[in-house]
Amino acid sequence: MRIRILILITLLLSMLALSSCSLSRRLKKADMKYEIGEYATAAVIYKRILPRIPLKEKDLIADVSAKMGNCYRLINLNVKAEGAYRKALRGNIADSTAYLYYGEVLRKTKRYSEARNLYQKFLSYDAENDWAKNGIFSSENAKKWEKAKSPFVVKVASELNSRRSEFCPVVDEDGSTVYFSSSRENPATGNKTSKITGLRNNDIFIAKKNISGKWEKPIPLGEEINTEFDEGCCCFSSDGKTMFFTRARYVPGVSLGAEIYYSQRVGGEWTEPKKITIINDSSKSVAHPAISPDNRYLYFVSDMRGGFGGKDLWRSMRINDAEWGPPENLGSDVNTSGDEMFPSFKSDGSLYFSSNGLPGFGGLDIFKANIIENNYADTLAWTVKNMLMPINSSEDDFGISFKGNTDNGYFSSNRNEPKGYDKIYSFEVPVVEYTVEGKVIDSNKEPISDAIIRIIGDNGSNAKIRVKKDGSYSYKLEKEVNYIMQATARGHINEKNNIATFDSKNTKITNLNFRLAAIGKPVNIDNIFYEFGKFTLSPQSEEALKGLVKMLEDNPHITIEIGAHTDMVGTTESNAILSTKRAESVVEFLVSSGIERERLDAKGYGKSKPVVVDAEMALLHDFMKEGDVLNEPFILKLTEPQKEIANKINRRTEFMVLKTTYKMY
Repeated sequence: MRIRILILITLLLSMLALSSCSLSRRLKKADMKYEIGEYATAAVIYKRILPRIPLKEKDLIADVSAKMGNCYRLINLNVKAEGAYRKALRGNIADSTAYLYYGEVLRKTKRYSEARNLYQKFLSYDAENDWAKNGIFSSENAKKWEKAKSPFVVKVASELNSRRSEFCPVVDEDGSTVYFSSSRENPATGNKTSKITGLRNNDIFIAKKNISGKWEKPIPLGEEINTEFDEGCCCFSSDGKTMFFTRARYVPGVSLGAEIYYSQRVGGEWTEPKKITIINDSSKSVAHPAISPDNRYLYFVSDMRGGFGGKDLWRSMRINDAEWGPPENLGSDVNTSGDEMFPSFKSDGSLYFSSNGLPGFGGLDIFKANIIENNYADTLAWTVKNMLMPINSSEDDFGISFKGNTDNGYFSSNRNEPKGYDKIYSFEVPVVEYTVEGKVIDSNKEPISDAIIRIIGDNGSNAKIRVKKDGSYSYKLEKEVNYIMQATARGHINEKNNIATFDSKNTKITNLNFRLAAIGKPVNIDNIFYEFGKFTLSPQSEEALKGLVKMLEDNPHITIEIGAHTDMVGTTESNAILSTKRAESVVEFLVSSGIERERLDAKGYGKSKPVVVDAEMALLHDFMKEGDVLNEPFILKLTEPQKEIANKINRRTEFMVLKTTYKMY
């Protein structure tokens, strides 16, 4: 019996030893996959290992949980990453970067306060870390930045997307062709799964617009470009004849990392790609090529030594198609201890890239950078600007490409994607159109069908338009121009107006009417008021009088009569005196405003010229009809309220053009 017990104990100990040995071996395999960047594969192994680790080994549980969280974070499975990091922190993880990475995941879900606390915890271990400092700054300011949206309009490019991932679109000058990378099915290159993402290896696809301007079904490039390996992130020389792209090769047990290849277009076909050797360290990746518009520099991403941490942006000067000079880091204005990736260029020379280390909304944000010329420092200097929402989101936004030198194009993002898949989005700045429209009418608000409008801009533009029969007109103006508009018509004096097309983010229609006074006919000046029974102008009259000053300045060769009229209250003599003084008050205002006295004549009519009711007046007052004369016999028959209305209409100030040749000869 004793022997049997000893045998059983021995067997149990052997099984435990074998189990421990198996766990250690599998953990070693997971760590190896993790180190070479095969995050999808490593995450699967870590997940299987975790339940088998004895509870007493808390440090190991925390370490495996943190590594599993890193894997999920890097393949955009943020919910799973959050759970793994939470478990790692409960186990008092020794690796302080778990606080930093957990903060990144929480910032992606807009939990800014919690993210800020985690960044601060990480800074207690690494007080000078710029990634964490920028994370705190971003968490404190993200809500404010959300309100400062850019003018772009962003839409999902449904015709280019599939049920898998699409990313890094590159659109040509006229926007009729786009290249992008995708993990969608491509039978020609097999169905191998990427050990990095867990998805099918990416291939480069091309799509073209048909005659209707719609995208046709994307098709893969030929086998000379797409292989069983992972191809992605391409760019083209300015003449379109050379393509640069990333290829990540893999042989059993060994990942060769990401490398940059180039191929040339010959007779409509791409040649066999050749590898560009920038560094000799095969353990370091070189990826995401972007050729400068002048074709002098190849920009790329690498984790090589000499950077600021994580992945940095570098550039090399061209020697020839296959040879490039030593790599040059873009410097601390661009690179951080986080990751800077996916460079691209607009044709004006502006550099665009994505970063999770610079201040932003979470995940990778797209930034615009312009090099500072005449920089006398030892390193490159840049001005860097976040592209704001809606280009950026709290998720990963990257791989932007512009249609020529316009503000339209495409980029990729995994926003609103539960599985973390990347999708292609289009963006544009809506065309802002300025239109001015209105009518040219006479003093009685009747259309002037033969009027002409001159439109002169400070950009040198000069247009002449004729109004329609109903006096209406419409004209499209250019952006950021100051215009002078003048309406003229035979038998009428001119009227000028100014209009400017600045500071509008939306299409804008401005209504601008011209009311031209007929020569030799009295024109009522609206909103001229005097103190009761006196000739003193009230302050409320100033705006109308300034309009009269402008009319006289716009028409420097006219002379006018200012005619004042009273109602029927009072004697004929007293009303004549009062009206004359009122007309003189208006003349004095005009003179004080710079109008020559010789152009002005004051005339008081008292109650001698009552108003004749016109069509508009008859519509406003049902006790009047067109042609009625508001004289004393008519008014005496009215009710008291009606009398007050009629008297108010008679109390008026008018002007009438006398001559149009003042100082012309």
